[in-house]
Amino acid sequence: MTHGFIKACYNLFYCTCCLFSQADYYFQYTECDSTGSRWRVAIPLNPGECSGLPEPVQGTDCTFSCKAGEFLEMSAQECTQCASGTYSLGSGLRLDEWDDIPPGFSSLATSPDNAPNGQNASTCSRSVPFEESWVAQGSYLESNRDECTVSLIYTVHLKKPGSVSFDYQYVDNSIFFEFFIQNDQCQEMDQDSNKKWIKLTTHGEWGTHSVNLNSGTNILYWRTTRVTLGSKAVKPVLLKNIRIEGVAYTSECFPCKPGMFSRTPGSSSCEPCPRDTYSGRGASSCTPCNTKTHYASEGSAMCKSRPPCSKKDYIQTYSTCDKDGKTQVIYKWVEPQICLAAAAGAVTLPPSGQREPCPPCNPGFYNNGTATCSPCPPGTYSDGVKACQPCPAGTEPVLGYEYKWWNVLPANMKTSCFNVANNNCDGLNGWEVAGDHVQSGAGRSDNDYLILTLTVPGFKLPVSVRGASDSEYGRITFEFDTSCSADCEFYFMTDVNRRSTNVIESWEGSKSKQSYTHIMTEDSSVALTWAFQRTSQASDVSTNTFTLTLIKIIVCFSDCLFTYTHQNRTLQYDFSALTSAGSIMNGPSFTAKGTKYYHLFNISLCGAEGHKSAVCRDNVTNLPNEDAEGGQLGSSVEAFLCQSTIIPSDGRGLRTALSSQSISLADTFQGATVEKSLNGISTRPELFPSASERIPDVHFFYRSTQFTTSCPRGRNAVVSLRCNPEKTMRGDLSVPSECPAGTCDGCTFHFLWESSSACPRCTAVDYHAIEGACKAGVQDTVFVWTEPRLCTGGLTLPPKRTSPCEAVDFWLKVGAGLGAFCAILLVSLTCYFWKKNKKLEYKYSKLVMSANKECELPAADSCAIMEGEGDENEEEVVVYANKSSLLAKLKAVATKVS
Repeated sequence: MTHGFIKACYNLFYCTCCLFSQADYYFQYTECDSTGSRWRVAIPLNPGECSGLPEPVQGTDCTFSCKAGEFLEMSAQECTQCASGTYSLGSGLRLDEWDDIPPGFSSLATSPDNAPNGQNASTCSRSVPFEESWVAQGSYLESNRDECTVSLIYTVHLKKPGSVSFDYQYVDNSIFFEFFIQNDQCQEMDQDSNKKWIKLTTHGEWGTHSVNLNSGTNILYWRTTRVTLGSKAVKPVLLKNIRIEGVAYTSECFPCKPGMFSRTPGSSSCEPCPRDTYSGRGASSCTPCNTKTHYASEGSAMCKSRPPCSKKDYIQTYSTCDKDGKTQVIYKWVEPQICLAAAAGAVTLPPSGQREPCPPCNPGFYNNGTATCSPCPPGTYSDGVKACQPCPAGTEPVLGYEYKWWNVLPANMKTSCFNVANNNCDGLNGWEVAGDHVQSGAGRSDNDYLILTLTVPGFKLPVSVRGASDSEYGRITFEFDTSCSADCEFYFMTDVNRRSTNVIESWEGSKSKQSYTHIMTEDSSVALTWAFQRTSQASDVSTNTFTLTLIKIIVCFSDCLFTYTHQNRTLQYDFSALTSAGSIMNGPSFTAKGTKYYHLFNISLCGAEGHKSAVCRDNVTNLPNEDAEGGQLGSSVEAFLCQSTIIPSDGRGLRTALSSQSISLADTFQGATVEKSLNGISTRPELFPSASERIPDVHFFYRSTQFTTSCPRGRNAVVSLRCNPEKTMRGDLSVPSECPAGTCDGCTFHFLWESSSACPRCTAVDYHAIEGACKAGVQDTVFVWTEPRLCTGGLTLPPKRTSPCEAVDFWLKVGAGLGAFCAILLVSLTCYFWKKNKKLEYKYSKLVMSANKECELPAADSCAIMEGEGDENEEEVVVYANKSSLLAKLKAVATKVS
């Protein structure tokens, strides 16, 4: 029945009968019916002719679509790959060419809500031509610059749920930029506020915003409203690369735009042509330029002739100081070089200057006899010429950055070039050092931003003036001048805590040398940016110089490194393993009505170069509301230490756990020390078990400036780090057992973090050597840690050491042999004389016995014993073995004789 109805209408519409070839008609689908079906019909190119057309056939399902890189071939109703040089999103639509406003877009302007007495209502409340609202700039759209509220509108019909995404650049907070969707009844679709209000982007960078779409009619609105009236120049919102998914089938592929190509069939996107190549529309490859005479930037649709080199094609800079402390002026071509040095009328590079002494170091730095300037040690100062000297008694150094000499770009500075159309400037340098100043480089187009960025981790006034001002933390002072042959703009911007980049001040046109000062009113890390841009009316910039001097900028953040001298030993700590946020949940606790809850603490010990990276989220309130400190009152709090109240899913019959009442306990880092107090904040070591006597605890002190009725001076927090080699590197966090909520008075919170990473770095005193025995002339020496080992990282154990040795010396061996020989000889002599003594004793005994028999002794002719005497009775020696000694007998004989 449905087929007959469609065929009847089809024959009724066309009246003339003729014979058609396939080139005389095209296929199209009918509208989908209530069942989701549709028919494929043939439409003649000349309306009114009907005979010979193919009969209608059942079409594909209304939700049918091909994959990216394919299109629906209507005659066969099958997906086919796109040819080279073309692309397809399948069921999507991409808008990336902005030479003019594409069909389907409209614009509506209204007066701002704050216009007094309906001012501007007559000029804004109307549909306006695009030249007065959004302006096509080739590769992007640019919003209006006046006080009108202008909406860019696009209507799309989706066959199935899809999405829309776009790239944007939104750097000026004096403009409100919102994106919202209406249905065909002009009713705004429900969406989160963070999807409606677009976030600011960093200057020179593109952001991406995506929103889901429902099937049916979707009316897309991009609306900008300027909130600052007056003559101050504003930076418009830029929009490009609009992508919509969920549209009807794609019956053909889109050719790549000029400067782009797709080399393979079935491409879903096109690539930009490399530098020095170009392409036309629908190209499958890029054609090289004749680089001797022409050049092309990335994504070019044509080659350009190389002009003769002029003075603006080279820059003057200085060479780095050599080992002799000498430097010289040098000239070099701007890279990449596009000019021809050999062309008629071209200038040549000037010769390098004479070698001359390098300029002195910047204040606060000193030259230690090398070509490098080093910062002065803590507690000392220098003007850059003299050596660093200790501050006199009763004074302190004013820490900061002060740049007077620009021989090299400082380490905490970086320079770049950004093009709003291509995201780069083909590798051009944004700024160049020039001795006593730094100057902007040479941009290639009016869309080039030449950017110089200085990163400052934090601010703090000296102790001597602290408290004199409640709102000033530091000052940034710089001198500059611009010289432009046409219109130009110069911007000074800040990005505090990486939230967003704000334009502080801007200048247009040529300016004589002048000074500008900006006061910092919060202790936060900040990125200072200077940007130079030629406006769309500019044709040339001859000279752009810029001199920067910064004073009273004091770095104050923890780098997670700590040094302490204890018992004549210097302990060095590296807490970098604890930099990421740690968490501890205590409890449970119960309310008066019995609801169970926990307290969750997130701790970022050192932050990230001053940035507070501990985040406590609140999933009860969905509306984000950023506070002045960079956290979010409604959805999250960012701090060094924060607390959330957690209600578990089983606490009140909830499906998911609730996190609420997120508060900051530590906004500023006060310092780290082993002492028990710092800046009026005290730790209580008695709340935790005793620490080791060898390694003291290191205390990190924090303060929060959020005052409450119970804490009129704000909240404080102390995190004590304790060396425990039995713990892991991340360790364990704990709260006092006496105060399970982490605080005993409600204002000062105490935490103990035990970790092996809290031990000092290992040094040579933490290990000892053990020498092995000498074997085969070789001795091994091994090194072992002194137990208990209370260190981590640092030095490692030296490898085993092997050294030659001798067990016993040769002459020692000779001496031992001679000693043994003498001992044997002495024993032999002793035995010999002992035997002789026995013989004498025997002879003498016989003499005494014979004398006793004869009553008197005969006179002896000789005291000697004749040879051979007494030999016959030598065996009788044993008879007298138990008699009196020889001395006793001699005494007896003497008595008798007398």
